[in-house]
Amino acid sequence: MTDLVIRALDERDVHLFDTLPDPMRAGEHFAKAVYRPEWKRVALRDGRVVARAAWWGGPDDTEPLTVERFDFADGEEEAGAELLRTAPWPVALELIMPGGWREDPVMRAAVEARHAAARAAGHTPLVERFVYRWTPDCGLPERPGRLSFAPEPDDTVFFDALRRIHSDTLDAHARRAVREGGLDHAVQEEMDFFHWCPSPREWWQIARTPDGDLAGIHIPAHNPSGPCIGYIGVVPEQRGHGYAYDLLAECTHYLAERGAEFIAAATDQGNFPMAAHFTKAGYPVIRERVNFELS
Repeated sequence: MTDLVIRALDERDVHLFDTLPDPMRAGEHFAKAVYRPEWKRVALRDGRVVARAAWWGGPDDTEPLTVERFDFADGEEEAGAELLRTAPWPVALELIMPGGWREDPVMRAAVEARHAAARAAGHTPLVERFVYRWTPDCGLPERPGRLSFAPEPDDTVFFDALRRIHSDTLDAHARRAVREGGLDHAVQEEMDFFHWCPSPREWWQIARTPDGDLAGIHIPAHNPSGPCIGYIGVVPEQRGHGYAYDLLAECTHYLAERGAEFIAAATDQGNFPMAAHFTKAGYPVIRERVNFELS
């Protein structure tokens, strides 16, 4: 087998990235994604692309935030691992797969090979997630009308609410952040992300019960790819009433009323209550995703 050549792309040869077959049909998911040519890298053997990866970041970011696309040809698992290992950006990996990939033997083999390459490159699986996409054809979910919603300009109110929510959460990313830096660190990380999003701060809302008690928060948002369910959270003392569905329905209406032609969303597959709420609200699963963290 001939030697492997790994290099970044530029405007002159960025077309090489698309010469590799797409066994996981990831191109359907990334059709509208925009990646900087200099954040795309390929591994070549005899001048042919045998592995590729694309790193992603916001339009104002000077460094990528994550590896968002990763793929390689049959039998080139080690080339894929080397492509990740030698990258100049030590960031986490998100691997996108079709829904129900485990039921398709060919797809399952392709996904498991990519998992193995990621692990060989020092990435550890953190969580598997469902990826949703609501469109107007799905219909707007019914608003239960049990909670009142209002904007809240004071960040300390959201910080306190997130602190209570994160103190007992099923979300794997939040649990990791708490383990690594403590509760306040995890909350600030969440707040920083939503301030980073290009959507208005005025969209953040709190929800209260008829008695005026805080029930939770929802954050309708736009990330650089478009409208999304930014955050849904119920404070621990108000759980057990299904209020997360109320928050999700309100968040969906809020974005739709502002012209959203689609709404992206995701939740951990192990978060069974939230997954059930997405199903009830008419959000179809369009993809699955594994989030890896760099060891």
